[in-house]
Amino acid sequence: MIRISKPLPARARGLAGLLLSMSLALAGCATMEGMTTSVIAEKRIELVTAGQGAPAVVFENGLGGRLDWWAKVLPEVARETRVFAYNRPGTGTSDTASTPRDGSHVIEELRQNLRETGIAPPYVLVGHSLGGLYMQLYARRYPNEVAGLVLVDSTHPEQMKGAGARENWPTWANIALNALTSDAAKAELAAIPETGAAMLALPPLSGKPVIVLSAKGPMSETSELARDANAKRVDIARLHPGAKQVWVDSGHGIPLERPEAVVAAIRDVLTAARARVASAGQK
Repeated sequence: MIRISKPLPARARGLAGLLLSMSLALAGCATMEGMTTSVIAEKRIELVTAGQGAPAVVFENGLGGRLDWWAKVLPEVARETRVFAYNRPGTGTSDTASTPRDGSHVIEELRQNLRETGIAPPYVLVGHSLGGLYMQLYARRYPNEVAGLVLVDSTHPEQMKGAGARENWPTWANIALNALTSDAAKAELAAIPETGAAMLALPPLSGKPVIVLSAKGPMSETSELARDANAKRVDIARLHPGAKQVWVDSGHGIPLERPEAVVAAIRDVLTAARARVASAGQK
């Protein structure tokens, strides 16, 4: 965990919160109830499946985050439908992957994990932080496999552009990030511009329920970096026409700080997705 012995300048506070969230992720529980290790495409992958029903809810972690970030969310959702959460290659004790760590490779690996686990589409996709960017790409590339989308303080596709570009970060933040993250996470971070461009090149998900959960806490920050990040928090809803944006009284770690908000959003999307299927069946 990052320990701050004296007040940080305004320019640094937003990054301190981000890095603190990442350190909490890396220091999370080693195990989660129901977690197993499966061999998929000759690689060991840590995952959890639980519950019954459709559409299944699929969780994607943030940068460096382990699946136990969902420990307060997943059991509640599993009461209503089937759920799937996992550690991406290079996270937890999941094997590393030799493939590039951009979003296109990540979502193809996720699709293979789901197929080999026997979980059929369509899915309600739930992504926190960088996992939200991956789920946005998945939803745009494979809309027929998606029943709905829940973004939990998601990374914006242009998060690393403008004032948010890494060259604008203070030196201490880059040092801390390098110390706190795995090689896989560093590669994912470097690939954010490529992942974002791939997402923006595709049309938005249409006709499916989308809820955008945004952290209210960071909105009080006033540094240049924070203003840029918060403008992108606002803008992300624009990228999903018809989306409902909900501001949550929380920091970036909404799944840990306000899990009930995530559960409520997933339930709302499940209800809307099932109603859509029922309506189509009647027609």
